[in-house]
Amino acid sequence: MDVKLAPSILAADFGRLTEQVQEIQRAGDVDRIHVDVMDGLFVPNLSFGPMIVEVLRRATTLPLDLHLMIVEPRRYYAAFADSGANALTVHVEACPHLHRDIEEIHHRGCRAGVALNPGTSPVLIDSVLDVADIVLVMSVNPGFGGQQFIPESIGKLRRVRHLLDSTGSHAEVGVDGGIGVATAGEVVRAGANVLIAGSAVFHHPEGIAAALRDLRKAAGRVAN
Repeated sequence: MDVKLAPSILAADFGRLTEQVQEIQRAGDVDRIHVDVMDGLFVPNLSFGPMIVEVLRRATTLPLDLHLMIVEPRRYYAAFADSGANALTVHVEACPHLHRDIEEIHHRGCRAGVALNPGTSPVLIDSVLDVADIVLVMSVNPGFGGQQFIPESIGKLRRVRHLLDSTGSHAEVGVDGGIGVATAGEVVRAGANVLIAGSAVFHHPEGIAAALRDLRKAAGRVAN
């Protein structure tokens, strides 16, 4: 399995944001940058808007994968696409017309992802597996970085992987929350192929490059 790494800048030093994003790119072996967008309503926190995405776009050539933890995300697809996003992932819980949302994201020229909160069943995405590019399993309750991995997420990852395989879907399976050296192998074994990691990357005592190397090694032992 081709495992992809997506450092989450929610854990970065915001005073050195562009510098750290460029450090990620220099380190190599990274597939994309994960950008958590929060509105203080869908989740109890605020983070990045289109202007920050524009700054990130100028700082790196890596794809920018936006995770929209916001109510009524459809209002912002155009703004985020125009600011340089390459993928927009929305939450099932925030999109009553999920198929239409995915179509609009594609129309904006972005890959489309669907995220599931820890308490949300994978059966709710069954009808969009043929159009979604990414299924994102939240392994913590969204809103804050540095949380502990929810062990029950392993079973959900297995169910999502089975759904995709049984329907012939080519969507990626991402996992977000508490991902580090201790959990990387287990989530890959359960079917994840995109690992989103924040604290494990930006708070590593030996720096970003060492963090990415350790994470890749932990995931690769299983993937290979």
